[in-house]
Amino acid sequence: SDTDRATFMDVANYEQFTLSNEEVGDAKFYIVENGNARVTFFRGRAVAVEVDNHEDLVVKETQPNIKGDTSGGGGKPATMETGLVVQVPFHIKEGDKLRIDTRTNEYLSKV
Repeated sequence: SDTDRATFMDVANYEQFTLSNEEVGDAKFYIVENGNARVTFFRGRAVAVEVDNHEDLVVKETQPNIKGDTSGGGGKPATMETGLVVQVPFHIKEGDKLRIDTRTNEYLSKV
């Protein structure tokens, strides 16, 4: 993908097509290079882009753990490789791979 468009390939016939970020919608936060998505077409136009209920994404940026933070039971924001920002536990660090619920945008577990 580039800043405003994403290119997909139909794995059945290897045809490629491009959709705008607007057409992709919030699914853009869960689609990584060489990942899978389901695109529904109606009359030759993409009407829906769907991803699995859970996707594994890498933490691109988050603040370091501060000693004593674990007792608070809260969390901290983490920016994933796709730009999605998710609240995560304090022990999560940059480079960790996390399972995220795509329906609620919530952290599920470390992978």
